[in-house]
Amino acid sequence: MGRGMGWTRRALALVAAAPLALAGTAAAQAPPPEVVDEDLAVRTAAAGLTQPISIAFLGNDDFLVVEKASGQVKRVRHGNVSVVLDLNVNSSSERGLLSIALHPKFKKNGWIYLFWSESRTGADSTAGDAVRLMANRIDRFEWDDGQLEFDKPIMKFRAFQQDAGQPLRGNHNGGVIRFGHDGKLYAIVGDTGRRGQTQNLVDGPFTPPAPDDQFGGPEPDDLHLTGVIVRLDDDGGAPRDNPFYRTGRTMGGEVGANLQRVFAYGIRNSFGLSFDPRSGDLWEQENGDDSFSELNRVTPGMNSGWVQIMGPASRVAEFKAIETSPAFNGLQQIRWAPTNIADTPEQALSRLFQLPGSHFSDPELSWKFEVGPGGIGFLDSDDLGREYEDDLFMGGSTARLQGGHLFRIELSRNRREVDTDDPRLDDKVADNVDKWEITESETLLFGRNFGTGTDIQTGPDGDLYVVSTSLGSVFEIYKEDRKHR
Repeated sequence: MGRGMGWTRRALALVAAAPLALAGTAAAQAPPPEVVDEDLAVRTAAAGLTQPISIAFLGNDDFLVVEKASGQVKRVRHGNVSVVLDLNVNSSSERGLLSIALHPKFKKNGWIYLFWSESRTGADSTAGDAVRLMANRIDRFEWDDGQLEFDKPIMKFRAFQQDAGQPLRGNHNGGVIRFGHDGKLYAIVGDTGRRGQTQNLVDGPFTPPAPDDQFGGPEPDDLHLTGVIVRLDDDGGAPRDNPFYRTGRTMGGEVGANLQRVFAYGIRNSFGLSFDPRSGDLWEQENGDDSFSELNRVTPGMNSGWVQIMGPASRVAEFKAIETSPAFNGLQQIRWAPTNIADTPEQALSRLFQLPGSHFSDPELSWKFEVGPGGIGFLDSDDLGREYEDDLFMGGSTARLQGGHLFRIELSRNRREVDTDDPRLDDKVADNVDKWEITESETLLFGRNFGTGTDIQTGPDGDLYVVSTSLGSVFEIYKEDRKHR
């Protein structure tokens, strides 16, 4: 069972008050972020930012923050803000400057990595068509005398999505990058509206089989390497111990080279990627369309199941029922209607695209209806209290739930599963009753009013930092009895 923090009157009051907060008028001032533990408090570490989305710490009270729409990397040092890099980004929908990661040996080599969407106009842009096909990119920069200078390109991914009969979109880019304990760079990439092999459609987007309707072929060539987690050497090369390295070498060509970089596939979209500080395992959150948000422990070669499965395979009939309901939008893509979803778990599993060495595994936790998970991060510290050390925290990708919820999720002793005291979650599914609603996960609620929480990091001071894109701020959660600046 989980260690538990106790379900206080204040925590229950936060849940009960949520509908009232969400029902308030736009003119009403948003309530400040707060957490349920009365021994903890929240303060603003940085404010007045423009869509901050990710941070990286240089030292105590010294961090870099990237802004999604401005394309700027800013340094916040002792409260002073300066611009250290300005990129020409396209921020249509979920594009933009999306993530930052420092090399594990940053203090020696000064290398900093960015995932961003390059504008084709020579300036920041917001138009959906103002990008080239391969505009999503990871680049390496060098920290030099308080500025970032371009060093080398690492990898590019598809950004543009508009096909015959499809509306123009700029979502499902993923874009979170992290270095693992193994020194390798991991990046999560959404499906970018594709329907091919890495979306578990062996014969392309249609039933019956037909070629992709714009670029020919559902294999993961450069234009179709989507819905994946890639694992890279720090120069962009493919590590030889990647799960599909041998398969890619045998296949050869562009597709084979891409498969050599793949760590996991079958992913719809994600805003959160983090490594367990104790076990070193990789965890990711995955956003559903209208149903089955997921939290996964990612093992080498994982096939997460999209588009055939979201949530546990045993719940595929519920997945289909929700996504075919007139109340919802049909998986967003016209080319593969939700009526194609299997009727039984056995049928769904048989339809997965199986690379040698791949495997499907149910999520460690999912929500029946989408709750909009955002950034995730582990607390690599006991400064908030021993009961929180090494726990996983999950933000929200929308403020529609609890004003921007913050979940706290405990792991089992072997660090491979979610551990909770709530028997309703023994089946690893929170059976909430609608979108943006937390029935059966009330005991996970740790905080609210954080807006759109896109990154969660442990600072050098041991406190927990939450980046709020919608509130233009970085918040610090700390223990009140500790002396602070």
